[in-house]
Amino acid sequence: MRRTLVGGHVVYHDPRGEPHDALLTTVWSDDEFPLVNLVLVSSDDTRQDAYGRQIERQTSCNHASKMNVHGNYWRFPDETPNAYTPPSQV
Repeated sequence: MRRTLVGGHVVYHDPRGEPHDALLTTVWSDDEFPLVNLVLVSSDDTRQDAYGRQIERQTSCNHASKMNVHGNYWRFPDETPNAYTPPSQV
């Protein structure tokens, strides 16, 4: 069983499915794939301040195995991302 620990490196997929390197800030259980909070560097290069590129936080993120969509989840770097699934209705 893998251990998800605060400060650990994961990959977060934003709502568009784009991957971002991220660090865990909270792990909500001892499950193999727990709900987590994480922090990532903004992909928007206009979001700058005196410290450099701003950070973004995501909360209550599920693991890829618990999501059937291409975005809004985290995974370990060596795991395959979820495939794109088009909406059934728009």
